[in-house]
Amino acid sequence: MNRVVTRIPPSPTGRLHIGTARTALFNYLFARHAGGKVIFRSEDTDRARSKKEYEDEIIEGLHWLGIGWDEFARQSERTARYTELLEKVIAEGKAYVSKELAKDDPEREVEVVRLKNPGKEVVFEDLVRGPINTHTGELGDFVIARSRTDALYHFAVVVDDMDGGVTHIIRGEDHIPNTARQILIQEALGAERPQYAHLPLILDEKRAKLSKRSGATSVMDYRAEGFLPEALVNYLALLGWNPGDEREDFSLTELVGAFSVEGIQKSGAAWNREKLLSVNQRWMRKLSDDQFFAALEASRPDATELASVARRAVPLLKERARTFGEARALLSGELACLFAAPELSRETLRAKEGERGTAFTKAGLEAVLHAAEALPESPDAETAKAALMPLADAEEAKEKGGRGAMLWPLRYALSGQERSPDPFTLFALLGREESSARVKKAIAILGA
Repeated sequence: MNRVVTRIPPSPTGRLHIGTARTALFNYLFARHAGGKVIFRSEDTDRARSKKEYEDEIIEGLHWLGIGWDEFARQSERTARYTELLEKVIAEGKAYVSKELAKDDPEREVEVVRLKNPGKEVVFEDLVRGPINTHTGELGDFVIARSRTDALYHFAVVVDDMDGGVTHIIRGEDHIPNTARQILIQEALGAERPQYAHLPLILDEKRAKLSKRSGATSVMDYRAEGFLPEALVNYLALLGWNPGDEREDFSLTELVGAFSVEGIQKSGAAWNREKLLSVNQRWMRKLSDDQFFAALEASRPDATELASVARRAVPLLKERARTFGEARALLSGELACLFAAPELSRETLRAKEGERGTAFTKAGLEAVLHAAEALPESPDAETAKAALMPLADAEEAKEKGGRGAMLWPLRYALSGQERSPDPFTLFALLGREESSARVKKAIAILGA
């Protein structure tokens, strides 16, 4: 068998869509598993819609996912080759020039090139779906070029696949109707027929094809949200492919080792954002604390350095955040108290007093201050809890409202927020010195 050659052929007429990324991934995995070659081909023949910035984003996004290739081609640079082969099939009588009225201007005559269609049945063996039969008679003599020097998509891709030695074409099932047409062009050119594998579509929650209208975003948007490339690759691989066992987490290297077309499913694969978030959180938790913190810093849009206190919050962020975007939101929301001492309200400090009075709240905070003296400078949450929880469980506290009467003003004194982590976690994050300073401030406000 010839060496496996696949191609990644995006059209740079828009951003890198999730479906395009999944197709690129499957081509990459299949070729690398077989020790073969991958060709990246920018199909930029739509001059009106193709843009260099889209091509750049597609390349950047695929590289971010870890998907690479061995050769690069750009269709707009191959016009002479298409013209050469158009002239060849015309000369051989397999295609002809037809003078027709322009579709956009019925009064203008243009010359197009049409393939002579034998009107036969075309059968090809799809590696996913089995044999597929198409009778080509209804296609008629179809157009393969706008002129002798302006090949259309179907002709150009067949020429590119032939010249590149492509052995396997792995693409979405929406391309099945194109296959018979392209096989007729292959036969006219004398090209070998590659093998085909048509992937199931990615579906939205309503079982319709995933589109921008149904909430799909580009790969780069997921990067900006703070998803890890490892997680997105892992999730995309399992959209329409089954490894044959119960494994859920695969690195790109592991996917290369496990991938086969036999595992590709025929039915559509449903996009589920909640599942993607779960996969991403698992990959975030695989990171060491130092790796997590570095990735968090790298994910910040302004690329500014985070304060060192945020490094101590990593275990909490790992527990609660599903993306680095959510981690950033926590740092600017519930955990904003880590970066600046809060402004406290006397009324809020006293919110849980009821009939107990300010003296009890103040005495409780003073007891916390005294107990904190025995803590190390950087206690962990469990050490802080062991030292401070007995104060909340003391008989006096129970008689005057229970744990909340002690813990609420302490948590508010440390965070300045009605919603925040528990006070023991805050003690660990802030450290003994800063925590004690904030408790002293609260006591002073109560005594004013």
